Parts: sequence; structure tokens; C-alpha cells
Amino acid sequence: MAMRDYAADKEAFKNFFVDFCQTDDEGHKLFKYAEQLTQVAHREKLEFIVELDDLHNANEELAEAVMNNTRRYTSMVSDIVYEMLPEYKHREVVAKDSLDVYIEHRIMLEARNHRIPGEMRDPRNRYPPELIRRYEVYFKDLSTSKCVPIREVKAEHIGKLVTVRGIVTRCTDVKPLLVVATYSCSACGAETYQPVKSLQFTPPPACTANECRINKTAGQLYLQTRGSRFQKFQELKIQEHSDQVPVGHIPRQLSVYCRGETTRRAQPGDHVAITGIFLPLLNAGFKQIVQGLLSDTYLEAHGVTCINQSDENEMSEALTEEELSELADEDLYSRMARSLAPEIYGHEDVKKALLLLLVGGVDKRPNGMKIRGNINVCLMGDPGVAKSQLLNYITRLAPRSQYTTGRGSSGVGLTAAVLKDPFTGEMMLEGGALVLADRGVCCIDEFDKMAEADRTAIHEVMEQQTISIAKAGIMTCLNARVSILAAANPAYGRYNPRRTIEQNIQLPAALLSRFDLLWLIQDRPNREKDLELAKHIAYVHQHCAQPAATGGGRALSMRLVRRYVALARRKEPVVPRALADYIVSSYVELRREARNARDVTFTSARNLLAILRLSTALARLRLSDVVEKEDVSEAIRLVEMSKQSLQPVDDNVQRGISATDRIFAVIRELAGSSKTVKVADVIERCVDKGFKPDQVDACIEEYENLNVWQVNQVRTKITFM
Repeated sequence: MAMRDYAADKEAFKNFFVDFCQTDDEGHKLFKYAEQLTQVAHREKLEFIVELDDLHNANEELAEAVMNNTRRYTSMVSDIVYEMLPEYKHREVVAKDSLDVYIEHRIMLEARNHRIPGEMRDPRNRYPPELIRRYEVYFKDLSTSKCVPIREVKAEHIGKLVTVRGIVTRCTDVKPLLVVATYSCSACGAETYQPVKSLQFTPPPACTANECRINKTAGQLYLQTRGSRFQKFQELKIQEHSDQVPVGHIPRQLSVYCRGETTRRAQPGDHVAITGIFLPLLNAGFKQIVQGLLSDTYLEAHGVTCINQSDENEMSEALTEEELSELADEDLYSRMARSLAPEIYGHEDVKKALLLLLVGGVDKRPNGMKIRGNINVCLMGDPGVAKSQLLNYITRLAPRSQYTTGRGSSGVGLTAAVLKDPFTGEMMLEGGALVLADRGVCCIDEFDKMAEADRTAIHEVMEQQTISIAKAGIMTCLNARVSILAAANPAYGRYNPRRTIEQNIQLPAALLSRFDLLWLIQDRPNREKDLELAKHIAYVHQHCAQPAATGGGRALSMRLVRRYVALARRKEPVVPRALADYIVSSYVELRREARNARDVTFTSARNLLAILRLSTALARLRLSDVVEKEDVSEAIRLVEMSKQSLQPVDDNVQRGISATDRIFAVIRELAGSSKTVKVADVIERCVDKGFKPDQVDACIEEYENLNVWQVNQVRTKITFM
């Protein structure tokens, strides 16, 4: 590879900044970079951004060189901008600060020293250009370049511009980072400058000014903070997305160093795309000895973009004509519910509850007290009823979500961990799953398998929407405005209708009452339903798509559901005064039924709040600003259905009728108008109904003794008398 002519590149950049122009919609010419130079000169802007798309159009070879050697070109462009600024300065900056006065003084002093003939100055006594620059240069990656997965960023990318995606797991505070250290001499008063390139530096031992050299009195150097230059510095830790992690591997992490204007762009839990230069971290002194031949790496950020914010901007755009025609449906609520995980058969009411969980109710703050708007749902039931699949779908659908399992989560992993900051040595917090899912959904599978100590961490989150922490001298309250979707299996593998709900679920009432809806999905044998389910599963397995719906139109796409939910969440519906009496009387009726021991769950004022939350979510779904009576009726129906699912109903247990009598009824039904029936058919039908073969034999014998029917000698046929 031939050596690049950097002098020619410098000229090419100068011409590019002066000549590059674009035309807007009205045909006006816009000189983008000349405009940026003017803003930087007048102190209106602190960042000078070079878009590689523009450079690629003007000079493809130079854009390629910049991407392969970004650090060198960053300092080159910084020098070019410094040289060009005086030409673009049309007026004096009015608001001057102490650093401006300091810089003017330095420039005058430098000019005076240059006039003294024959004086050779030590380079360290000349002010470095970094000291007086009030801007930073950043490169914006090509729009055509793909994001590199974090585990694919390797040695070949060192020094190059790369764009990575991930989720922010940790942010340090923004601290001042020393860029140029200025020292003054105690003997001669001269100043010494030391540019700092890394995170550590060693101060110079003694003064190197001419006066000290002539007098041979090396004065002591004192750091002058007013004359030094500091820069904002923040470290981010990003972790790769779960869909990029190969099976059996741990998610990789990458340190990102943000300086200047790239700081404070992201919070823990944000999904980000970061453009930066991949570099090795050079240590000095004892740290390097301890480290040996290994070297840490980091990404020096040039641009930090929150993906979930850009998604939100896309979501906030008005729906197109095509999308509106797709959504034009009288019963949009049912259609959207069916569009959630359409590959999963049935569970229509459960899907409606999950749709309302995504939309959420409205937060209320009467006199500083907070009443949450987020809806919490718990799905329980026999194994194999697609609980985990529903959770996975909601995780993919929600714009911000976390998925975890009961056994794989500790209390600290859900709330926040206390760690030591590698730079300052201070104790700091790193957010867990509930903090990272703030303003989103946290799906917890195998909820019943969680340790009791870890489960108590969720109590405060579910009602107060905060996490209070008092660890290692850190007393704080973190936001966790999160909807919790939990899935649990009954205690004995399958739900036993002969046991109470507490025995079946084995979750405390304090936790169960915090769920707005508690669904029990039972796997009851039913010939017609089993046939439909089996056909549906076979079709999905064969065609990798849901079967064509018999009614209600085809399912809506995931992106359209996401956009519509984002649109609905912007509404803030209110409950009119006229409806309040209806809601109150409905709640009183619920309490009366609970008192009459019909109810198996704990009914409290939280159920009233749940009805209000579900009603406002339904109003949001209609894009309405007022809750109507139909919304309240549907909310009460969902609460009733969820309570009904917990009622111990067993189709096979009919009170007051013995098993023998029920088997006799089955045989009569099977015989119909004919007088004979085969014993094999009888046994098959009775086993389908849940009876045991010995019960069937006992029934046949009993009614034979009563001369109701006769059985042939080989006991294969029953003939009615």
C-alpha cells in the first residue's frame, strides 16, 4: 500500500469545506461546512461534524482513507478548522469568559517572544494548539456501512471508524478530563504546557524555561487549573443484544469513552448505535507491569444515537393511508388481540389482556401521591399451554423490554448491583432488569421458581414503580416504571382443582393482589377443541405461518401493531363523573360476591384500580379522550373472566351423581335407538370421558345383576333387556 500524501489530503479537505454545497427543496444553495465554520467561529456551536456521505460523493478515495485512519484525520481536520476560522469570523464574540482573556494573553505573549531575536524556546514552553481550541471534530459514518456486532470488533478494526449496536448497562458520571496541563514555575514564573493524550500522565520534573536554564535554578512546577484545559468525559458500558449472542455464550461488553459533546447522550437501558474509533488502552508504569502483554480496548465515541428514541420518532409519525385502510375495522380491539402471537391457537381473552398491558393506563398524581397506570398480568397454568411463547412475543413486540426467568435471576440482578467505578474507585450502581426495562415491559418466566428473598424485590416495583436502595453508603431511589408480565406453573406440575388456589400457586396474597389480572390457563381434554388445536399446530409446523382466519380478517403486522400502540399511548383519557357511580356500584357488587365465599382470590381496592386502569387502556386503544361505559363493561368482564378461570370447575365431577350412574348414561347415549352396543366402544368412550376401565367393568356388572342388560359369554357385547 502506497504512503498517503497528507499535504495533498489537507488541501483536499480545505477545498471540500469551502466548495461543498447542497440544494434544498426550493433550489437554494446551502454551503453546509462553511455554515458550520461560521457557527464555530462565533461560539454558537462546539462540535464540527464531517459527514462521510458528503466526503464520499466529493472524494471517494479520501473518505476511504478517513475510515481506515480516523484518529490521524481527526487531528488533521482539527488543524484545518483552526487555520480557516479567522476567515469566517465576521464579528467579535460578545460574551467572553475567563478562558478567552487567558487565550488572548497567551497569543500576545507568544507574538512578543517571537520578536526577540535569537531566542530558542523549549517546545514545552510554547502553548499547544489544543489549549485554545473551543471545538471538537467528529466524523459521521457512511449511511451504507453496516453495524458491526460487538463480538466481531477485532484487531483489524484498530484505528478504524466502526459502528456498533448494543444496550447501555452502565454510565459513569460526567467528569472533567485534563486535556492540556499548564504549570507555572516557582522561580522564574514561566509557563510549561503538557498535552495529555491518555488517561494517565506524569508531570515534568522541573522547569525548562530559558531563565531557569541560564541561572541554573530549576524551579518547582505547580499545576495551574485556571490555565489548563479540561474536557467533559464519560464512560459507557454497552452489551450486545441478546439476539446476537450465539447459543451457550455470554454477552460481550465494550467500553465506550465519550468526550465533549458526545456525553450525556444515553442512559442505562437505552439501545444505542455508537460510531467511534476502536483503540487499545495504553497504561503506564506499574499498571502496565501488572497487565503484562495483554491490552484492554475501548471505543472513542464520535456519535451516540439512541435507537429507541429514533424508533419513537418513527412511531410518532402519522399513520399512512395504507396503514389506516389496514386498520379500518369495526372491531379493531379483537383484531389487534388476535394479531398478538397469531401462531398460538385460542386464548383470546388472554391476548386482549396482553394488548391492554402494552397500551397501559394513565398515571395519576393526586397531591404528590402516585397511582400507577401500568398493568401487571400473571399467566398461570399447566405446562404446554404456550405461556413462554406469549412472553417471548411480547418481549419482541414492546419497544423497550427485558426477558428473564425466575431461577436465572437474583434480587440484585432484578434491581441494582453495587460496583466499584474503575476510574474513581467510588461505589456506583449498575441497573438490573427492572431498571433497564423502565417505561417498558419486564417478562419474568418461571415466576414460581424464584427464591422468596428475590421475589420480595418486586413488591415495591409493582405498586410504587420505584426501587429503593440502601447499599454500601448509597441511599437512592431508582425509577422502574415497568409493567410486569409473569408466567408461573402450578405447584404440583398440573393444576389440581381439588386443592385451594393458595395450595396450587403457592404465591403470597401480598404478591397476587398486585397483579391486575391473574389468568389460569387449564389444559382440559375436550374432543372438539383438541382436534382444532392439533390441526392448527400441524399447519403452523408445516407452513411456518398461521392458518387463514375463518373470520375477522388476516393478522396485522408486528410493526403496525407497534406503531398503533405508540400512537394510543399518547392519549390521556379521563373518567367522566357520570361513570363514577357505575364503577363504584360494580366494585361493591364484586366485594359482596367475594364475601359470599364465591370468590377464591383476595378482592381489595386494588381490583377497583385495576378496572380503572383497564378502562383507560381500552379508551386509549380507541384513540379517545373520554372513557365510555363499554370500556368499563369490558374491563369488568376481563376481571370477571380472570376470576372465573380460577374457579375450581371440573367437567367430570358432577355433584350428587356417582361414577357408575354417569357411565350408565354414556352407554345409553352410545346405544341410541339400537338395543346392542360393543363393550370395546363403551370402554373407549368412557376412557375419553376420564373414567377408568375397572369403573366401567364395575358398572357393567352392577347393571347386569339388576337385569337392565345382558352381556354375552365372551363379554364383547351388551344387549339391553
